[in-house]
Amino acid sequence: MQPVTLYTTPICPYCIAAKRLLDSKGVEYTDIDVMADPSRRQEMMRKAHGRHTVPQIFIGETHVGGCDDLHALERAGRLDALLAG
Repeated sequence: MQPVTLYTTPICPYCIAAKRLLDSKGVEYTDIDVMADPSRRQEMMRKAHGRHTVPQIFIGETHVGGCDDLHALERAGRLDALLAG
């Protein structure tokens, strides 16, 4: 299983939806709260090629994007393969 990292804030409904999808699949992930630690937002933006909205989701070294991108992978049947590596 690939490591999964999410950059989120606790007040973001899209962050909650992304975590809900991953939770439903039994996926463990690292949740980095960029509201609690603003310096991590700069890290997120570097890794996400300038994207500043949350969530920003990474599976292994792959930048998935946001919540809509994660759900699109699931609908296309490609999320499980990406998670498996």
